[in-house]
Amino acid sequence: MTPTDVRRMIIDTDTAADDSFALLVGLLHPKAQLEAVTIVAGNVAFEQQIENALLTIEAAGRADEVPVHLGARVPMMRPWYKSTAHGDGKGNHDFPKPTQVPSDEGAAEALVRLVNENPGEIDILAIGPLTNIATAVLLDRSFASKVRELWIMGGCDNSVGNVTAAAEYNFFVDPDAADIVMRAGFKTTISTWTLTLAQATWSRQQLAQIAEIDNDLARFFTTLDKPNVEHNESVGIMGSTHPDSVTAMMMVEPSLILETSEKFVAIETTSELTRGYSLFDDRAERNAPNATIIDRIDEDGFFRAYRELLRAGAR
Repeated sequence: MTPTDVRRMIIDTDTAADDSFALLVGLLHPKAQLEAVTIVAGNVAFEQQIENALLTIEAAGRADEVPVHLGARVPMMRPWYKSTAHGDGKGNHDFPKPTQVPSDEGAAEALVRLVNENPGEIDILAIGPLTNIATAVLLDRSFASKVRELWIMGGCDNSVGNVTAAAEYNFFVDPDAADIVMRAGFKTTISTWTLTLAQATWSRQQLAQIAEIDNDLARFFTTLDKPNVEHNESVGIMGSTHPDSVTAMMMVEPSLILETSEKFVAIETTSELTRGYSLFDDRAERNAPNATIIDRIDEDGFFRAYRELLRAGAR
């Protein structure tokens, strides 16, 4: 493996279970070099998100090796909207308190500093509302041009969302931030809720294969995932959904991506009825594309890759 094979990345997260599973990719995959974790208001209470991220770093055997920076505690212009799908984001389990403590440097400031120190070398994986990324854009108007790639898990490709009929959670929570980010000029790849629900949901049989690994990391996964499975099945989704972790895995294993398209993406910010709606337009003659959209993935390959990540265990 050459240095160019390794992605230097920052993960911006609202740490619930699948966010933690995405963090494990950044922490443990041989093609990932996780430079920092930044926390944004999203899935669960902010202090709980901090604890969940620190617990995950320790579960990976990486305590005090990757800094955690605290970011926006509320969306840019709207009240926080809690998700009901994740419990406390750590499987409603009482883990020992993490020993690592967060950095004193704020998330947006750390994003700007790290990218300015390494222009064209840092990728950002944004798997929560985009408040921290938008704040970094406002702090440094050239920020987007210095980020190597921005990968977003968010939106739904002109289809039904998971919060309202119009919107997916991350874009719904802070549509103003999503609008700023989509206008900023990043080299952007989007993995949508639509895609991941259809192609990155694991059955009970697949989850049993992970439980069979029977090491500490696999047990950590199973504990965190339990409320996710229970909630999903209560709303007719039979299994465990993995929008964040599949996006992380595709970053470091791009062969998992089978089809993409180039589209113009815009976010609705003014209508309460369609707040956070993500318009995806593939008519380049009308709107120049501003994002690569992942349309089809190797579903079995993703499961195998993640199972092997867990099998290898913590460092």
